[in-house]
Amino acid sequence: MHKKIMLQGTGSSVGKSILTAGLCRIFAQDGYKVAPFKSQNMALNSFVDIDGKEMSRAQVVQAEACNAVPRCFMNPILLKPTGGEDCSQVIIEGVPFKNMNAQEYYSNSEKFKKIALKNYNKLKKEFEICVLEGAGSPAEINLRDVDLVNMGMAELVNAPVVLIGDIERGGVFASIYGTIMLLDEADRNRIKGYIINKFRGDEALLESGIAKMDAALKKHGIDVPCLGVIPYTKINLEKEDSYTYDSLSSHQPEKDINIAVIKFDKLSNSTDFTSLLMYDDVNLQYIETADQLNESFDIIILPGSKNAIYDFSLIKERKIAQKIKELAEMGKIIIGIHSGFQMLGKSIKDLEQVESSYLKIEGLGLLDITTKMESKKYTQQVNKVLQHCTGILEGFNGMKINGYEIHQGVTTGDDSFSVVEDGGFSLICRDNIIGTYIHGIFDSPKFTRKLLNKIRAKKGLSPIFDFMSLETHKEKEYKRLAKVMRTHLDMDKIYSILK
Repeated sequence: MHKKIMLQGTGSSVGKSILTAGLCRIFAQDGYKVAPFKSQNMALNSFVDIDGKEMSRAQVVQAEACNAVPRCFMNPILLKPTGGEDCSQVIIEGVPFKNMNAQEYYSNSEKFKKIALKNYNKLKKEFEICVLEGAGSPAEINLRDVDLVNMGMAELVNAPVVLIGDIERGGVFASIYGTIMLLDEADRNRIKGYIINKFRGDEALLESGIAKMDAALKKHGIDVPCLGVIPYTKINLEKEDSYTYDSLSSHQPEKDINIAVIKFDKLSNSTDFTSLLMYDDVNLQYIETADQLNESFDIIILPGSKNAIYDFSLIKERKIAQKIKELAEMGKIIIGIHSGFQMLGKSIKDLEQVESSYLKIEGLGLLDITTKMESKKYTQQVNKVLQHCTGILEGFNGMKINGYEIHQGVTTGDDSFSVVEDGGFSLICRDNIIGTYIHGIFDSPKFTRKLLNKIRAKKGLSPIFDFMSLETHKEKEYKRLAKVMRTHLDMDKIYSILK
């Protein structure tokens, strides 16, 4: 019989996503067929499943944690903020629906609730346990009538709820107590326990506070026990929709290879660089100003953006674009991914205003290509074999590259520098310039280490043959997360809460 449990938080960034992944792993370790579910997610980091459907990467991480194949029905509604104020691209069941502002979106809440329930029921047929994740806080009482991701979703599927509070932010008792007390009786009765997350120090110091809060709740006839205190633990898994490394500062460690990532305002798929952080000889930093971009960098990466023309206009205004061209002329490796690839060309046109009100902009001109935005979004998983490799990729022939494409731009021009077996614009290399639509390209360890070793050779350094495996790294972290949670949570109580 299918059972479920839902994790909600007292606010954003309290650890819902990572604890959901941890419970998924624990239930899977205990022999159950498990899946995550988040009815609505707002994120610029997305993934393409085996059906070519787009979904949030947070649910991909959670699916991997329970050894399930990521599928878009685990995240049926994805909101991707665009360049406009209070506006997002709404993706329904993995396919773009339309751009909507908050008012228009909430006016369609009943329609979206039906979509969420339909997809949950699809998941329900295939899995024994579902771990649902909420968003933000259920105490946004002004939105309760239109809610479809917190108590609204719990109501739709009759899910018991565990509330998570973040003690690192301070005020954890007030946030947990206040959240519970603000809910109406029906929603309050769904909460079966709470977890205090990210605690640093001696757990015994919390005992009196927990006892006092439990007593305060019981005065109102509310019995919501503490299910455990999770110590602050640095788990090295990708964040839901945030940067995983800092902007450039003067206190960065010395490394053999320095990589700069241009920090766009509308940066998307920052997870493209997660695997680069695993290499001991790599120092990777975001760049925000032209002054920060200097000759010490061996690779400059232009990442993806939800609004390519807007973000490129900003880096032109900030003189970063000119600095990139100067470094390209010096022989530095320039890599553009998705929107960054489009920026390497002669121009980007958005005459249909797919992304924003900006119609056209001239690019860097480092590749002989142009891009035109279209309403159709191209989403697919890709498995490519490199061939006819020249320039910085000389010697890469026969190497396999896996990843996925998500783009609305159609790129045309000179594809004679294409280095994939079927031609086209999936991956182009011209001298020291690489452009690609493939997200996750650095997750291919042989490709990444060979590229890094080329730079090491140019700098007179010996090659390294570590071939880091992102899958091996993540598996280690999932096991570590599950161990921490088993140690500090009352899993017997959690199993009794499953409904």
